[in-house]
Amino acid sequence: MRLIRLGLANVNSTVGAVQKNTETAVNFALALASQGAHLVAFPEQVLGGYPPEDWVQWPSFLTAQIDGLSLFAKQTAATNTLFALGLLVQRKGQIYNCAALVSQGRIWGLCPKEKLPLYQVFYESRTLSKGIPYHTEHIELSSSYHPLLGPDGKDIPFGDFIFQAPFGTISLEICEDLWSPQGPMRRRCFSGAELCVNLSASPFRLGISDVRSQIVNARSRDNHATLLYVNAVGGNDGLVFDGGGYVSQSGTSLFERPRFQEGFDIVTVDLDKASRLRTEDSTFRADLEEYQQQGKQVRSLPVPCSQKDQTPLSYPAPKHHSFFLPPTKPTDSLSQAFCEELLSAITVGIGDYFEKTKAFQCIGVALSGGRDSLLCLLLAHRYLCHTYQNLPILQQKQKIKELLFAFYMPSRYSSHASATIAQDIADDLGISLVHIPIDQAVDIEIQAAQSMLQPGHSLDPITLQNIQARIRGQRMWNWANAQKGLFLQTSNMSEKAVGYTTIGGDMMGAFSPIANVPKTLVNYLLEYLSSQLHFSSIQKVLSQPASAELAKDQQTEKDLMPFDILDACIALFVGEKMHPPQVLTILLQMFPNHSPHQLQEWIDRFTKLFTQSIYKWVQAPLSIHLWALDLDRERALQLPVVSSSSWLCGLTSPPIDG
Repeated sequence: MRLIRLGLANVNSTVGAVQKNTETAVNFALALASQGAHLVAFPEQVLGGYPPEDWVQWPSFLTAQIDGLSLFAKQTAATNTLFALGLLVQRKGQIYNCAALVSQGRIWGLCPKEKLPLYQVFYESRTLSKGIPYHTEHIELSSSYHPLLGPDGKDIPFGDFIFQAPFGTISLEICEDLWSPQGPMRRRCFSGAELCVNLSASPFRLGISDVRSQIVNARSRDNHATLLYVNAVGGNDGLVFDGGGYVSQSGTSLFERPRFQEGFDIVTVDLDKASRLRTEDSTFRADLEEYQQQGKQVRSLPVPCSQKDQTPLSYPAPKHHSFFLPPTKPTDSLSQAFCEELLSAITVGIGDYFEKTKAFQCIGVALSGGRDSLLCLLLAHRYLCHTYQNLPILQQKQKIKELLFAFYMPSRYSSHASATIAQDIADDLGISLVHIPIDQAVDIEIQAAQSMLQPGHSLDPITLQNIQARIRGQRMWNWANAQKGLFLQTSNMSEKAVGYTTIGGDMMGAFSPIANVPKTLVNYLLEYLSSQLHFSSIQKVLSQPASAELAKDQQTEKDLMPFDILDACIALFVGEKMHPPQVLTILLQMFPNHSPHQLQEWIDRFTKLFTQSIYKWVQAPLSIHLWALDLDRERALQLPVVSSSSWLCGLTSPPIDG
């Protein structure tokens, strides 16, 4: 047996907060070293925070991370533990996303990331350079505080390395390197690496955890390696990092760290097991022989840290006392797991945006008595409950009441039921509800707007509706300015996609928690929360037809189309990039109770509204990334505002030749 202790440290880094990020990493490092860790892994770019975007163009942003690395090395020098942590490094005018191996006050090597993603939310190859297979050199890094020492006391190895420690041979890589089967792990394992460490900053997308675990197990099985994977945690802008981590050995998952939690864990593994399987697997041996015939080897560097005493370590036997039976543990229903994962991601997004910006002292939601604003209020309340969960219940309630505010601004079209529901939910949550009618302000604004029109023109019904929404938005901004409040925008993905929103009205806000949550999912989450919280007010909301209540007897689905049809159009036309006839074929299968003519009308309406509404949703506030498909021009769906949708209809006549 070759037993070692591996530490997984999830740090909730803030972009640019290098000193705080470094302090947290040092504290976790010392705690894990005291527990006998041989090696501890931190996330990608843990010192500078991820994603830094164009801050990388500031040289001082990069030197601050070198200072952080120097400070980390000095403050952990007394331990015999190896630490792998991520940062940005500048070399010869190029910037690299690196994994550093640190021990005994020295930097034993820097391994740059090779696979730089440029899809969905990622823009790394825009500003960063990639590592080159087999390339090695030594570079000198200077720190403002303490000298950075490499193995020779001066220069630091940079490039494609494996590291020979007393307990085994280590490979370092970063995030996307793992996602490609052509990543560096293969050649490094063929060169002798047996413990592969992946430092990641992989943002949350619904279902991504299962994909990650499958890839981690697949890569460890492909290479008969022990694979340690650790992910970033916390929210930065609209990205939420769900944390967690894995230890996998030759395709078998040995350990999984909880997600959405800052903190650390330690686990004991037997490195000999994966090495033994390499000798038993004839396919691996054949692939290794073919690789060796190429005459290439990844350079190996010694890391002469002290060998830890293995006497206290015990073999990681199954806790349920069986190598063949599955562990008996309670499992959540699929529905509960789905909802909790999504709610956790949005809650982290709200909380970290509120805390990390340091611009806000409280949170405000404009309640309408409808579904969207109710869900946003429940999410904000959920965040505060989690934050103050260790306080006595009365103190917790008082703290929440001091930080969370709800406002109800009815017009003549607001129903009595909406007013009652708004008050009921405020009472259920124990927060104050400020009631401010807007009819007088609406009448004044209608008169002012009418006076701006040319003779013979009058305000149309849509404008009369939008005036109400804009007054509410303006009042919320005035409150936010006066109270330093985080004004949560409450629009959902379905209505945003088709422009069923008001610029300057319900599209206003500092942060948009559910802008990428379709309306059918809003309803689903509220049903789930109702079953968990047992608030009668939630069911009252769900029993009412969805309505903006900006006109008499208004219902959203009558204005647009049924939400299940609308959301299917988003998934197929926007998500899958299908042509309208293809969308119709699928909707006929999904919704046989609707006539082909009616479905075609809804599809035509959707595509027209979607293409005409791009100019609206590109102006929406920052939103939380939840899927591969988001209506976010910066990070997800980059569509031109000025374009024609005539290509949807095809050419009416053949093009003229010549």
